[in-house]
Amino acid sequence: GAAMIIPVRCFTCGKVIGNKWELYLDLINADYSEGDALDSMGLNRYCCRRMLMTHVDLIEKLLNYNVHEKATTEDV
Repeated sequence: GAAMIIPVRCFTCGKVIGNKWELYLDLINADYSEGDALDSMGLNRYCCRRMLMTHVDLIEKLLNYNVHEKATTEDV
């Protein structure tokens, strides 16, 4: 989705990787293996590869929690 939270740059080498997440997901959905997807995107350094492989899109799960809703039920 549009609300993705992947770091903009690789933590180790500083390469910009934030713009590669959507393409990575598309390749995985097209039955590429993780390694082949990363190779075809030109991510050869293992520091960059781990950024995409280990990223979990938590924003979708976090959006399920509404802090204000919880506060009003506790007040009752």
